Amino acid sequence: MTGRAFCVSKGQDKMAWVINGKVQTIVDVRFGRTATPTRNGAFKIGWKSRDHFSSIYKVDMPFALFFDGGIAIHYSANFARVGYSGGSGGCVNVRDYAQMERFFDIARVGDKVIVYN
Repeated sequence: MTGRAFCVSKGQDKMAWVINGKVQTIVDVRFGRTATPTRNGAFKIGWKSRDHFSSIYKVDMPFALFFDGGIAIHYSANFARVGYSGGSGGCVNVRDYAQMERFFDIARVGDKVIVYN
């Protein structure tokens, strides 16, 4: 793969930051609940929001990278606290605050997001 991409494996609960086919970083992630699943597909980051707050779910979404309408990759304090026992409203949750901040700083609008099983 050429270019820059977040490769999100729902089967492994991992997300890799990849540049020109070389994995730069891998982090733990979690996904949407059964009622609000994270969709598979090839997307692009459409916009970024450093201090986003979800008006739907009433939760903070720090370092949000939106790639599928209102669905984003973002830090989740809940995931950091309780682990995999919860789930999101469809977003890709990252539990490593510092790493998600780094992703936010280096990600560009237009970078690829690939979500797969």
